[in-house]
Amino acid sequence: MGINFIKLTQPSPDIVDVFNRWENDPDLVYLTRPNQDQSALERQELLTLEALENRLKHQYIYLIYNNDYLIGEMNYMIDPSHLYKKIPGTAWLGITIGESDGRGKGIGYTAIQYLEKEMKAQGLKRIELGVFEFNAAGQKLYRRLGYKQIGLIKDFTYYQGRMWSDIRMEKYL
Repeated sequence: MGINFIKLTQPSPDIVDVFNRWENDPDLVYLTRPNQDQSALERQELLTLEALENRLKHQYIYLIYNNDYLIGEMNYMIDPSHLYKKIPGTAWLGITIGESDGRGKGIGYTAIQYLEKEMKAQGLKRIELGVFEFNAAGQKLYRRLGYKQIGLIKDFTYYQGRMWSDIRMEKYL
């Protein structure tokens, strides 16, 4: 397995197309964005090249490749307003393994370790993230990497006919 990471600096239409496929994939939507009801869960969202370029103004995005095949993306932003603990210098982490053949193989684990090194090199000392209550695999991954639960936001996202909490976790680098 040849995993490598490339920082996204100049998005292309091809990257936008892949992100749109992942962001509207029914096998991923319930894991990657909060939804208030069934219609929100089924809603298709269209990312534009301009919108992705704007995201890069406040978000660091890294593409995840396996043997030169784009399988996911990870990102972080510094001190976003949705932090559970408003501690200056905190990175908010997000990761999506968009291709199903890239899941369950330890790629997410390796990717987050890489991103943590990048954050530490930037002088960041704390990471926070959210993982939906029903996402047991995500919770297990984050715990294995040393993340600890710091809070719970009830009724945060809709999935399988009911509302679920968002578990907030942190790690100090």
